[in-house]
Amino acid sequence: MSFSVTKLAPALVGPCEPTPSANLPLSPIDRAPGMRHLIDLFLVFGSGQHPAKVVREALSRALVPYYPVAGRFVVSDNGELNVACTGDGVWFVEASANFSLQDVNNLERPFMIPKEELLPCPPPQVKQEDVLLTLQVTEFACGGYVVGIRFNHAIFDGIGVAQFLKAIAELAKGLAQPTVEPIWCREAIPDPPKLLPQGPPPVFKPLALEQSILDVSLDRIDQIKNQFTSETGQRCSKFDVVSALVWQCRTRATNLEPQVDVHLAFTVNTRRLLQEVLPKGEGYYGNCVYPMAITAPCEKIKIASIVEIVSLIREAKESVPTKFSKWVKGDPKEGPCLVPLEYGSLCVNDWSQVGFYEVDFGWGGPIQVAPLTEDDLVPWCILLKSAAPMQGVRLLLRCVLKEHLEAFRDQMMTLV
Repeated sequence: MSFSVTKLAPALVGPCEPTPSANLPLSPIDRAPGMRHLIDLFLVFGSGQHPAKVVREALSRALVPYYPVAGRFVVSDNGELNVACTGDGVWFVEASANFSLQDVNNLERPFMIPKEELLPCPPPQVKQEDVLLTLQVTEFACGGYVVGIRFNHAIFDGIGVAQFLKAIAELAKGLAQPTVEPIWCREAIPDPPKLLPQGPPPVFKPLALEQSILDVSLDRIDQIKNQFTSETGQRCSKFDVVSALVWQCRTRATNLEPQVDVHLAFTVNTRRLLQEVLPKGEGYYGNCVYPMAITAPCEKIKIASIVEIVSLIREAKESVPTKFSKWVKGDPKEGPCLVPLEYGSLCVNDWSQVGFYEVDFGWGGPIQVAPLTEDDLVPWCILLKSAAPMQGVRLLLRCVLKEHLEAFRDQMMTLV
């Protein structure tokens, strides 16, 4: 069978009602170097009825309260990136596939069709870096559908874009307005010292990392959580356990020199730390993350117990409120912990708790969430939910070179 996806021409979907016109500032976190890039993902749904029409109409309604998303980037008089609320709209693509989701294994990796088939692309004259958000709904022969999303990190963080998608989904199901009122309020976030030195970005050589998928059972995670509580009297999270496992396994597998420093990086949601400056309640959809990192000698991570590594992660997370508060107040000694972009670093992101799995356009939540990053500047790991009926965590990994992949898998199998 020949798999083909037929796309209609991209069309602009604007707010269904008049919206305010103004230039709105971005926050200093939004404007940080490297944030203005597109993140790709798609949500896979098992069934739906005319989903493209339903999502398109709901998108138009959602762009009324979320009117800045229908705008365009502009540069202010003082040279800062802003959003002009023009109401121009979001590029939207309708597509259809001549095959079923089952024919392509429900889009489990490795993908049986090019991912580009399921992602929206604006017209050629539109610069990619100028896109705030684009959507594509692809309907499959089986009645299932995929929502492909490209969003600009300068406008949303993961929680923010999930909030926007949930708003579209609520309107698609007939709600008069989203249950969470969106909050822009970017100017309320203090302007701390710059996240990175100004000037041209350094040039880094990409690593030839191998992609793999592993599942960690909920039983194994709970076993380590219970062990941690028994030994320390404290609690830890699923994220703490899985990050510790992956960090130790790849450190052992890569076999770096014992004295070489290895690094674990992750981001911490700081919405609760900005309660004094942001309006009360949910709704803020801009970037609200603080990069955190742990550095330790390779040998220490190799021989440590899992409980000891979880403790390092807990200590780092617990230090964030103090560090973040000092940073936003201008303390030059504090700032986001940025790891070197090298093979000894590992970045871990948790997509299982962001909100993508709660997006329901009326026919049930997604059977799969698929981040589509192929960034090879630093080794990384993304936590997803295991495919039903399994419970636990699915790890999407791009964290070792080919010569270390087998050793890494062996290490993971012994620990999970």
